[in-house]
Amino acid sequence: MLLKPNMNWAANQGIALPTVMATITASNEFLQVDFSVEEPIDCFRAEVMEDGGHSWEDSCIEIFLQNPANPAEYYNFETTSRGYLLAARGTDRNNRTDLDSAQLAQVQRSKQLASVIGDFVCWGMSVRIPASLFGLTSFEGVQLRGNLYKCADKAKTPHYLSAFPIETEKPDFHRPEFFDILV
Repeated sequence: MLLKPNMNWAANQGIALPTVMATITASNEFLQVDFSVEEPIDCFRAEVMEDGGHSWEDSCIEIFLQNPANPAEYYNFETTSRGYLLAARGTDRNNRTDLDSAQLAQVQRSKQLASVIGDFVCWGMSVRIPASLFGLTSFEGVQLRGNLYKCADKAKTPHYLSAFPIETEKPDFHRPEFFDILV
């Protein structure tokens, strides 16, 4: 799946934007999302150095998932190019509870180190989220709704991409009304 920029958002206009591909697979135990990112050097940032940090300020991929065990809430999993993770759950952008360190440790992250090729930085990230994090024994037969994102709010060139369109005036990923079926 190709992540696309919303060209109605001023931040995405008149700039060279990243190319981001994502592949999603669900097994009984895990949801896995593999991201491949190629972004202009001015879009790349890697400053966050710990889990729970401001991941969205760096080059970051994000997985937002409606909780299949409680559809009124959603989870956000935001992973930097270095593999640092911020994750939370709640009903909207303001009512979020951060996942604790034991829960973060359950989310497996595997990174492809960033490399510079000409004027581009190429990197990848695989994220495996266990069904048990949602209180499920399996993802079998479960339809997962959500959205995938790429951003870097504090890069020299901030940008915002999503798998499914978000019809808002400004970038806003915390909008479950724009979630769609991922798998």
